[in-house]
Amino acid sequence: MKMVEARRTIVISAVSLRKGGTLTILRDCLQYLSSLTDEFRVVALVHKRELCDFPGIEYIEMPDIVRSWGRRLWCEYVTMYRISEQLSPVCLWLSLHDTTPRVHAETQAVYCQTSFPFYKWSFRDFMMDYKIPLFALFTKYAYKINIKRNKYIVVQAEWLKEGLSRILKVPKEKFLIAAPQGRAHENIGTENGQQRTPVFRLPHYTFLYAATPDCHKNFETLCRAAALLEKDLGKNIFKVILTIGGTENKHAKWLYAEWGSCTSIDFAGYMSREKLYDYYQACNCLVFPSKVETWGLPVSEFAVFGKPMLLADLPYAHETSAGSCQTAFFSSCSPDELKEKMKKLIKGEASFLREIERKKIQDTSVLYSWKELFDILLK
Repeated sequence: MKMVEARRTIVISAVSLRKGGTLTILRDCLQYLSSLTDEFRVVALVHKRELCDFPGIEYIEMPDIVRSWGRRLWCEYVTMYRISEQLSPVCLWLSLHDTTPRVHAETQAVYCQTSFPFYKWSFRDFMMDYKIPLFALFTKYAYKINIKRNKYIVVQAEWLKEGLSRILKVPKEKFLIAAPQGRAHENIGTENGQQRTPVFRLPHYTFLYAATPDCHKNFETLCRAAALLEKDLGKNIFKVILTIGGTENKHAKWLYAEWGSCTSIDFAGYMSREKLYDYYQACNCLVFPSKVETWGLPVSEFAVFGKPMLLADLPYAHETSAGSCQTAFFSSCSPDELKEKMKKLIKGEASFLREIERKKIQDTSVLYSWKELFDILLK
């Protein structure tokens, strides 16, 4: 009688991923692995199964881990070790949330999703949301724990590979760049191959900043620039649209208290994906002053429209805007510099904008799909 070979076990640990882009990565990862469950046993350690439920995946729910960093550390270095012993042998353990657990596995890899180790926070950040600067400090050291247990370290961008290799003292050869964004948004804003007609038109020259109301997103530089520009040009000349309402958290309330009376700033609130794309089409320019990003998704989404973009002069923005055709950079701490660039655009001066050359990547460590990534991880 022919023996049936036992399936090898893959474990995905992602107990802290609950929302936003990090949850999207978890869902995309498990969706791909769901197609491999005839060959592999796939076990996912998650916050709640309902957030990422796919057929063929076994789930271990850990909803209490996010309550404190102490629980998270105990889970990473004690609980996951016990789980790995119970599931042994594990052929691949992939941690999707930045840290490297202490586990038994033939191959370990970590997906570093956050760029907070590079965030230069301020005292105001600490006052607005102490968790963000503490998280920036925490991740800088948490990344280093057990990092050499990993065969591979997965990041989303070249600049992260360079930066983490330096601060973690890990050879660049151990890094894989997972860049699905490179092909994910080519057709945004088109319909049957043609540019979609905007569903509405805006009466003034309009700048848009799409971001969550977190202090590292640096709304204040844009708000200060807008207030200065309104003094120069007057009211009802331009509009700055923000995707926050001004009530979401302490930082948002402070922003609204400081600049809610500025006629040229519209605290428009959260936008659905569909509504945001409508504003991408209707507005004149994207402004993105964020002080730290892993990728900066609105930049790559907006770039396909071929409209002007004013971006923080930081590594993530240079990499994400590659291939865009009308882009300029400004110091993320200089409202005056941003104001002058905004004024030029309103007056029809665009000679300072330039095309950002798309870097020719010949590096075999750059991957564009989950299949390509797992083909390497499972070798």
